[in-house]
Parts: sequence; C-alpha cells; structure tokens
Amino acid sequence: MKRIFGAKNNKEPPPSIQDASDRINKRGDSVEDKVKRLDAELCKYKDQIKRTRPGPAQEAIKARAMRVLKQKKMYEGQRDMLYNQTFNLDQVSFAAEGLKDAQQTMTALKSANKELKGMMKTVKIQDIDNLQDDMMDLMDESSEIQETLGRSYSVPDDIDEDDLLGELDALEADMGNETEADGVPSYLQPDKEPDLNDELNLPPAPMGHTGAPPGRAQAEDEWGLPAVPRASLRG
Repeated sequence: MKRIFGAKNNKEPPPSIQDASDRINKRGDSVEDKVKRLDAELCKYKDQIKRTRPGPAQEAIKARAMRVLKQKKMYEGQRDMLYNQTFNLDQVSFAAEGLKDAQQTMTALKSANKELKGMMKTVKIQDIDNLQDDMMDLMDESSEIQETLGRSYSVPDDIDEDDLLGELDALEADMGNETEADGVPSYLQPDKEPDLNDELNLPPAPMGHTGAPPGRAQAEDEWGLPAVPRASLRG
C-alpha cells in the first residue's frame, strides 16, 4: 500500500524564533573566538616584524600578517551579519510577545465585560435611588424620635429666651458683688469658726488694780486668778 499511495511524510515543525536566535548566537560566538585567535596571531607577527631587520624575512612576516588580517576582516563581517540577524529576530520576538499579551488582555477584558453585564442585570439605578430615599426618611424619623425622647418635662414651653438671658445677667451681677478682693466668691470661701466671747457677750478680763501695792505685780495662778500666798495657807 505504501508503494501505491506513498508513505506519509513526517515533517518537522518549523523552528521557533528562540531556536533560530540561539543557533545564530552560537555561530556568532564561534566566529568571535576565531577573531580573537587571529588577533593574538597578529600581535605575534607584529612583535616579529619589530625584531626583524628590513629585508626578505621581514617582508615574508608582513605577507603572513596581511593574510591573517584579511581573514580577521572576513570573520568580523560574518560576525556583524550574524549579530544583525539576531537583532532582527529579537525584534520579531518582542513583537510576537506583545501580540500574545494583547490577545490575553483582550480575552480578560471580554470575560470581565461579560461578568459586568451579568451583574448589572441584577442592579438597577432606580432601586438604588429608592433605597437612598428610604434611608433618608428613616434617618429623619430617627432624629425626630431622639428629639422627642430628649425633651424635658419640667421646663415649660412658653419661657421667653430674653427672660432667661436677663436672669442670667442678674445672677452674674450678684456673683460679682459677693466676690472679695482676692477674687474668690463668698460661697466658695471656707467657713469661719464662731467666736465664743461674741456669742456669750462676756465682759473682758479686768486689767486694773487687784489690791496689790503699787509697783508690785500681783501673781496669778494657772486660771488667771490672783494667787493665794503660801503663808495664809499654812495658818
């Protein structure tokens, strides 16, 4: 059957951009090594030319150096061409990666757009407006309830504000009159202890003559009374 219809050709997949770039870089590195080897050989010929006297021997060394120099120029041209190809492949690779990123971004945006459309079907602007209106009404009712509960029962509603201000000014004036020189009101000062003499209206202790001869002080006991002489106590 294979002789009649022929065998199926198993074609290899085309190389990727990265594979081609790696292969070219490898070739470029090989050429770069050859250029370095030729540079070392040229340096050796240069030293030989300096040590050789002018003549046939020096001319032969120069001829070999010229041949090596030509090879170096050829390899440098190949190296630059390979590096240019690598640069072009890198640009293509960057462009391909950018397109892949764009495709992924578009896929993500389409998926997000589909989800948003499904979510928007469940959310309506009118429902949100109605909810906001209901919340505002509830907040107003809550404020009215708080004001009603915070109302004082003992304060009449017909009190004039001007009358309250007048009473407040009069109270401040009374407090200013009670304030002493040190700036402390009388109702904030500490209580003073009462004087017993003032309370009982007792006369002051006698400070005049006590029956003693003039010029001689009368002795007093511990209670402030005239002391009794000891001789009288013995008799």
